[in-house]
Amino acid sequence: MTRFRIGEAADLLGVSVDTVRRWVDAGRLTAQRDEHGHRVIDGVDLAAFARAQAADPDAGAEFSSARNRLRGIVVDVRKDTVMAQVDIQAGPFRVVSLMSREAVDELDLRVGSVAVAVIKSTTVVVERAAPTAARGRAGG
Repeated sequence: MTRFRIGEAADLLGVSVDTVRRWVDAGRLTAQRDEHGHRVIDGVDLAAFARAQAADPDAGAEFSSARNRLRGIVVDVRKDTVMAQVDIQAGPFRVVSLMSREAVDELDLRVGSVAVAVIKSTTVVVERAAPTAARGRAGG
């Protein structure tokens, strides 16, 4: 069974450690104590909580088959005569989109505007991340 410490859960949810502690203290997120007395959250419980906290992925997209929608803020726009690159920061995730300059101009995308990255792909690569503690030991 995978269990996460409060700090690891905070990293995965993209919130502060204090926020996770408040959720646990308020009973919104279940945690137990491990053999060392640290609060830990069961991976299945954390996944269910994350799913329940997620905004409706289809809000504002009445007629779309895409389910991967990341709302964020435009942090960079680079345009040349034909193409453009738009960088969106969606929580802890940076999404980069290459599109025509005309599309950027029509959407009036500029630094500081809110945008939604809609991702529809036939290939999704999934990697299994090493536990946080193991990553820390690997480098030292």
